[in-house]
Amino acid sequence: MSLYYMEEGGTHLPFNPEKTARVVIEKALEYEGCPYEAEVSLLVVTDKEIREMNRAQRQIDAPTDVLSFPMLEYGTPGDFSGFEEEADAFNPETGELLLGDIMVSKDMVLKQAEEYGHSPLREFAFLIAHSMLHLFGYDHMEEDERLVMEQKQREILEQLGILR
Repeated sequence: MSLYYMEEGGTHLPFNPEKTARVVIEKALEYEGCPYEAEVSLLVVTDKEIREMNRAQRQIDAPTDVLSFPMLEYGTPGDFSGFEEEADAFNPETGELLLGDIMVSKDMVLKQAEEYGHSPLREFAFLIAHSMLHLFGYDHMEEDERLVMEQKQREILEQLGILR
């Protein structure tokens, strides 16, 4: 698995976000049964940067906690079959499945951890697991979809021992 990690802005998280992201991403890939080596890009930013991206991509002029930019279209969420026929689904240099990009706000991680009464590490790990599920084709627009995502997020974090 390749993780392309970048961090911008002066806010610092009280743990190693790159290491944490790598562990959560690898667990999400394992949990979902991804049969390929995969590539993910992660940009960890402040509210200012994520607000600009949220405005540009979603026409919402406000910061958010995480944005996900999947590279693949799934017939069924989490079904990795059929990508072999799609040449642009894989990095031609590494052969890794191109899952997509994640952008996380450090400011929101710290704020939401305090609001929800758990550690910033747990909040960050949750946002990475949540975003990985989006990169696997899951969504939460409908109630049944939301329940599926919540269960998967909880199980991924439980398997890592990252609890509330």
